[in-house]
Amino acid sequence: MEGLILIGKPVISGKASGIALVSREPLSFWGGYDWKSGEITDRRHPLSGENARGKVLVVPFTRGSSTTTAVLLEAIREGTAPAAIVTTATDFFFALASVVAGELYEKSFPLIALSESDFGMIKTGDQVEVMEDGKLIVN
Repeated sequence: MEGLILIGKPVISGKASGIALVSREPLSFWGGYDWKSGEITDRRHPLSGENARGKVLVVPFTRGSSTTTAVLLEAIREGTAPAAIVTTATDFFFALASVVAGELYEKSFPLIALSESDFGMIKTGDQVEVMEDGKLIVN
């Protein structure tokens, strides 16, 4: 059975699937994400204590600076990164991490930008399949 279909912009194309971990708040990876485990450690963030490893992380954008790229690169190398990231706009820090990880480790993750209205349709716990063309199938 096919679920809800959302069409996004593939900033970094690729295929992935996983359980959605959703926040309407931006996330800082510097001090907010443990690359050794995948746990969101920012105690002020709504996803604090959740683990994003292998999930489809749905956040509007990053909060902070280019250190997001460095932390996410370490998570990719360690195998504790999200399977895919869905945002509301092109996030260059996420994109850079995926591109560099593809070059350094031959691992990357899809990054999809959705409209804000479509972004709001995904809920934590949904099963999300990310397609190379930016289509998301949400069940």
